Amino acid sequence: MLYVVATPIGNLGDITLRALEVLKGIDVVAAEDTRHSGLLLKHFGIKKPFVSYHEHNEAARTAELVERLARGENVALITDAGTPGLSDPGMRLIRECISRKLPFTILPGTSSILTALLGSGFATDRFSFRGFLPVKSGQRERELQIAARSKETTLFFESPYRLLRTLQTCSSIMPDRHLCIARELTKKFEEFRRGTAAELLAHYETHPAKGEIVLVVSGA
Repeated sequence: MLYVVATPIGNLGDITLRALEVLKGIDVVAAEDTRHSGLLLKHFGIKKPFVSYHEHNEAARTAELVERLARGENVALITDAGTPGLSDPGMRLIRECISRKLPFTILPGTSSILTALLGSGFATDRFSFRGFLPVKSGQRERELQIAARSKETTLFFESPYRLLRTLQTCSSIMPDRHLCIARELTKKFEEFRRGTAAELLAHYETHPAKGEIVLVVSGA
């Protein structure tokens, strides 16, 4: 059985009892970063063998894990934080399990997407998550243009190193739209900062952002 296990995005207390139960009982853990995940399991007193499963070895490792699952082994798939398959490795293995009719189950847990959406205070009845904003400026602008035209709330992952450029683009494309920067979610310095792109830009020019960021754009 494959267990797709959501792990905490910051606060380790957010792990579920079911996740701990599964991690104690499986045969092997497939992890995006074995060192990072090793610290997580060590914190909860769990000792299990690891195999790496990341974007650079996903294809080859999927074939290996599928064979282990076919032999009846129990495998837990985890990422550095959050749910595997959401802008992280995982969907290739899930699809292969579906194709091979191998059993799997999803263990829900902490989500930076839903945490940011709720904390923004923007509409939650219709929303779109579009993953990481592209690095290239032209592609990034096209994604933000889509958000500017959308009537639903739109969410993106963004790097703190590109945040100022993104806010500059937002200031040009949608100057009156309300945005929210959700940062360091569930951690000690958690922040939800709301305002227009120009207001947020003025703040982060003098207070450089750090940590994981979700950019939330209110609907048109």
